Amino acid sequence: MTTADIKALLQAHGIVPNRALGQNFLADEAAAQTIVAAVNPNQFPVLEIGPGLGALTEVLLQHATRVVAVEIDAAMVRILKSRFDDTPSFTLVHADFLKVDLEQLSPFLDPACVVAANLPYYITTPICMKLLTSSLPIARMALMLQKEAADRFTALPGSRQYGPLAVLAQRYFSITPCMALPPARYYPQPEVDSVVLTFTQKDDVLRLPTLPNVLAATFAMRRKTLFNNLRAAGFSKDGATALLEACGLPPAARAESLPPESFARLAECWEPFAFKA
Repeated sequence: MTTADIKALLQAHGIVPNRALGQNFLADEAAAQTIVAAVNPNQFPVLEIGPGLGALTEVLLQHATRVVAVEIDAAMVRILKSRFDDTPSFTLVHADFLKVDLEQLSPFLDPACVVAANLPYYITTPICMKLLTSSLPIARMALMLQKEAADRFTALPGSRQYGPLAVLAQRYFSITPCMALPPARYYPQPEVDSVVLTFTQKDDVLRLPTLPNVLAATFAMRRKTLFNNLRAAGFSKDGATALLEACGLPPAARAESLPPESFARLAECWEPFAFKA
């Protein structure tokens, strides 16, 4: 879709972009093609989050076995229905993605799926945390993000941006930049630059169900030591000491300084010690 296409579609439906929902629509057809090629949906179903007017949807439907699109805005839903309702491989869910039960979408997304999304800044972290902690069989993701938000995924230990999001993303996915998207690639134009990151699942890494709990506990107070955060999470003095010793981690270490592999060791050892907290 071009800027002219977007303006015409909005005018035809009497819609003004909702700034509160971060509605900046991709207005570059070549960029849409590049993003879809990066996520490579051929032979896969796609989960699209926030399809908006359907700029990516239109291209995804040319390649994917199915596109399951989750859209919160009723006005966008009306437009999407008018554009794609006659397409058998299109499934539209009118809902807040953060409130969607992903288990109900699983039948559409088995045995593996890819994710495509244009994420507004204000809700990037909760959406991505939901994806990264879900049981969905995600093979790849292509996410359009404001640059500041994108930096959180690739942040290194010791940096200000490093946190649970970086640990989960780097543990389970290889992350590569796909393209930069200046404000002129959108309508209306945002005030910041955006980037597209591609996430490819690491085949040799096992999912650790306790990892989100580990991260919530150890990053609860960033400046406190692992030992003190474990104590605040309910571990006894002996339980916290034994867990850290089992993982080869010093009690005085801080979560913000540890690589993802250290949190994986904590997650692997977590439950036996947690029950003895």
